[in-house]
Amino acid sequence: MPKETQNFKYKIIRGGGAWILTRLMPHLWRNLEKLDIIFSPSHYVPLICLQPRACSIMDLGYLKSSGQFKKYDYWQLKYWSAISIFASKVVFVISKSTKQDIVKRYPFASKKVVVTPLAYDPNIFNTKVPKEDIERVRDKYTIVSDYVLFLSTLKPSKNVEGLIEAFNIISDRFPDIKLVIAGKKGWLYDSIFEKVKKLGSENKIIFTDYVSEEDKPALVAGAKVFCLPSFHEGFGLDVLNAMACCVPVVLSNSGSLPEVAGNAGVYIDPNFPKSIAEGLSKVLSMDNVEYNKLIREGLEQVKKFSWEKTALKTLVALESIK
Repeated sequence: MPKETQNFKYKIIRGGGAWILTRLMPHLWRNLEKLDIIFSPSHYVPLICLQPRACSIMDLGYLKSSGQFKKYDYWQLKYWSAISIFASKVVFVISKSTKQDIVKRYPFASKKVVVTPLAYDPNIFNTKVPKEDIERVRDKYTIVSDYVLFLSTLKPSKNVEGLIEAFNIISDRFPDIKLVIAGKKGWLYDSIFEKVKKLGSENKIIFTDYVSEEDKPALVAGAKVFCLPSFHEGFGLDVLNAMACCVPVVLSNSGSLPEVAGNAGVYIDPNFPKSIAEGLSKVLSMDNVEYNKLIREGLEQVKKFSWEKTALKTLVALESIK
């Protein structure tokens, strides 16, 4: 976490179940400090408090695909997010796509939704990731060939099963390419491993499980292609990271992802494994001229995003709250 500064301090509140209800709200009622605003960088704000509130909504994917969530998580997201949107003076979202979804479902919120895109860290994800770091990570995860990389939490919305099917379609054409699926287990993930066994793809796919922040830049930079075939994404930060590391991206043509990759992405329909396979084949079949052109377009695209721009926009919106 960032170090404290003169105008940035931490206040640690003891954890516990239903933390906002049982810990945060009582603290806000008891505390003696003057608070101007309660800003929750998540879907959930305190239900009752004296201060004006602001929240962040990542996406409304839980409403579009309720079956991809545990029942408790779905109901909590559905109702508490709606309450937060209603109660907040400002609702921050990380893409225009999410803003459109919120305004469509909650028209009353149209004037208080502010788009503040995410950004990448150019000091970490860049064109100069050391080769020795890439080799170290390859050795750590036993990656001995070129690879297609998926990097995210293993959960239904990420469409990992569709990616596995797609890779199975093209694996005979590209026998020297592996699929590396990197990320911690989220929820409802058992079917992912069952899919691998059913297709007999155990020797074609490498599961790394959780990847540390230290290893991520090298794992990304070493990939031949980065693929994110999600059914929905609030933003897709790893797409930016990949493009910043000179890695072409194959990604879904829906939700926020076209905003992130712009003209630098190769787009697929996440509902059809054959479409994902075609996108991967397109990049893996490119000659050096085409491949490097896609890389250059990615490097230009990432310049549109910066934490400085996002921070300033956030500050302006918070200062507007009265």
